[in-house]
Amino acid sequence: MSGPWQAWIGREERREDRVDPGHFARWCATLDRIAPADGTVPQGFHWCLCLPDAPTAALGPDGHPLRDDGPASFLPPLPELPRRMWASSKLAFHQPLRVGEAVSRRSRVLSITAKSGGSGELVFVEIEHETEGERGLAVREQQTLVYRAPPGPGTPPSPPALGDGAFDPGVCRAHRALVPSETLLFRYSALTFNSHRIHYDLPYAAGAENYRGLVVHGPLTASLLLDLAQRELGDNALKSFAFRGVSPAICGEMLHLMLRSKDAAFELGAFAADGRQVMSASASV
Repeated sequence: MSGPWQAWIGREERREDRVDPGHFARWCATLDRIAPADGTVPQGFHWCLCLPDAPTAALGPDGHPLRDDGPASFLPPLPELPRRMWASSKLAFHQPLRVGEAVSRRSRVLSITAKSGGSGELVFVEIEHETEGERGLAVREQQTLVYRAPPGPGTPPSPPALGDGAFDPGVCRAHRALVPSETLLFRYSALTFNSHRIHYDLPYAAGAENYRGLVVHGPLTASLLLDLAQRELGDNALKSFAFRGVSPAICGEMLHLMLRSKDAAFELGAFAADGRQVMSASASV
């Protein structure tokens, strides 16, 4: 992307943290799972580490930390495109983190790309995250954020109302159905220090961002897919995992999670009750 945002490419941010036993216990409680007996941390917990800690006074109207054009701003401001979404991630798991371990994360902006789509102007920001423990690199992740304009007048709420269809698990190797509740969204927001209002403020989510209800966090859905893989394949069994958000998942509505074998790897996905795909994913062991 040419223009003023070129200055953000290559910009880095570093954060330090620790796998706190209490924090990890609350993550396990949130996902209704048992911690591994060997002291390792399951895949997906790294999203709860090295979090942005902007003061409340430095938050924008959407609950995200404010961005500006100063040298301390890791992400570009993009004021004409205020809506931000975690679109996808590609992860490589090198070794598991352990409870009590010191952790550091280096994040670097790889690219900023403007595109025009059916929903208007979009800007995609690619970020590389390297999460290291005391024994070296644990997770390398390439994350894609997408920025878009506010919804125009008369825009139908997103996603569309549930249709008459039904999800068919077919030949899935593993399938789980659950209803993400307000409590689950609140707990995950707390675990990840995520104050984006679409996850807890229904009047804002519907009125300002035109969602049909509270939105389930993308990384929460991805964590539930990782948990499904763990239940089927064992703790920390994946070598790689990639996911892409397809459509918003709505709080209080049935969510179907599935895993099936595909060639030498695995295909995963999350679906609404009527079969609308919410997230696509793939993994290897």
